[in-house]
Amino acid sequence: MNKKIIYLTALFLLMLITGVFWGTWFTLTRSIAEFKAEEFIHIGKVIIANVAMPMRFIMPTGILLMILALWLAGNKRSTGFIFGIISLALIIAVLTITLVVLVPIDNDIKEWTASAIPADWTNIRQRWDLFHAMRTFASLARFVCFSIFILDNTKGENRIKS
Repeated sequence: MNKKIIYLTALFLLMLITGVFWGTWFTLTRSIAEFKAEEFIHIGKVIIANVAMPMRFIMPTGILLMILALWLAGNKRSTGFIFGIISLALIIAVLTITLVVLVPIDNDIKEWTASAIPADWTNIRQRWDLFHAMRTFASLARFVCFSIFILDNTKGENRIKS
């Protein structure tokens, strides 16, 4: 398979992942403290239902394509390759935050009702908010690092050969 197709597909999937996190942070997380318990539960359940299944496929596929892109990279001693390795470390951090902290909170929220909400729900919401912000900004940094990797690994390849 053409290396550029792998790079482009990996970057596209990583853009989708980052977009999900950024969109949620930008539209919801920055104002999450304004929501009453009922609103928070409802919004949480809707978002969880919308993203849980697609992200189970998009994120692992994006990670696998990142690894493949790094493996196919020509110069493994370049600055661009180092940025690629940093991007891989960042997406592993993003995945870890997601699976260890946020998914368990999401699973709890799916069981909550307005009449049966934990007394410390605002603390749980603050924990979710903090880790979601960490995940979002790690994902943004990862996207930038992987983009630098791709630019470095494709420079000069588009020249017309005489």
